[in-house]
Amino acid sequence: MNEIQSWGKATFSAPASPGALMACEAQLRNKLPDHLRRLLAETNGIEGEYGLGLLWSAERIAEDNDRFRNSTVFRQLYMPFDGLVFFADAGNGDLFALSLSGNHEVFVWNHVDDSRMWVARTVIRYLEDWMTGALTV
Repeated sequence: MNEIQSWGKATFSAPASPGALMACEAQLRNKLPDHLRRLLAETNGIEGEYGLGLLWSAERIAEDNDRFRNSTVFRQLYMPFDGLVFFADAGNGDLFALSLSGNHEVFVWNHVDDSRMWVARTVIRYLEDWMTGALTV
């Protein structure tokens, strides 16, 4: 059974197992950026107020990224998602993603205009800024 802890307006899930992390990477066909992998090893998901996915579970990361990368409809509507790993949602249809290249920084993907805007250097910084209101989309 997963142990769940709450902190303020966030609920932290039990850590992701090494097997769950390996399965996620296998489905993504990419290694997870280190700071995301370390965070998932501490908590396999963080839920904010009203069920907001501040950090998705390793399973959801694998499933949603697979769907976004392989959807025929999405391929017609949007630029490729292969260089990104979506890991959280903004609650308005926009998603947060890490770049798979460079320093693995965090971007927000706008689902309306397909723009990708830089928002933070790390997942931890994104969480701090998002939860304190310093980051808005």
